[in-house]
Amino acid sequence: LMVNSQKQARLLTGYLHEAIASPYAVELGMRYGQPSVQSAIEKLKAQNCNRILLFPLYPQYAASSSASAIDEAMRVLMRTRNMPEIRTIRDYHTHPAYIHAVAESIRLYWQQHGKPEKLVMSFHGVPRRTYDLGDPYYDQCQVSGKLIAQALELSEDQYLIAFQSRFGAAEWLQPYFAPS
Repeated sequence: LMVNSQKQARLLTGYLHEAIASPYAVELGMRYGQPSVQSAIEKLKAQNCNRILLFPLYPQYAASSSASAIDEAMRVLMRTRNMPEIRTIRDYHTHPAYIHAVAESIRLYWQQHGKPEKLVMSFHGVPRRTYDLGDPYYDQCQVSGKLIAQALELSEDQYLIAFQSRFGAAEWLQPYFAPS
């Protein structure tokens, strides 16, 4: 996770350097772990950043992931006397660049290893209760999966959307993914 997150930060920095003339800074902050959200915000403040875009690296919005990361940033910023302007990216589960990147990654894998009879798109699981309370994560995973399947020109019988990483006694989003 850290290696990929650091690579994303480097690539974003390079992209912004070419695309934007004004000064900017990119800092990585993790909700649980190091570098922390607090250390990232402190680095931005030390660079006199007066506008911050919070960009959780979760394509689909869930209270337990995207909202939790934004909540942590807001907890840090609540103690800031000179508050910067804050904007957030809520989700990007339908963004063409995201769909294209995932589909292209799958195509590259198929070129190296062959195309299976069925593509299983496994999203991280969350308790079913979160869906019942209005969390859009399940629906956004369904939409992302369908858009990725369309980009790959798959029929409905050529792919499956499933959920993994469940624990405890509560019901989690289904269908469950359990590799054999």
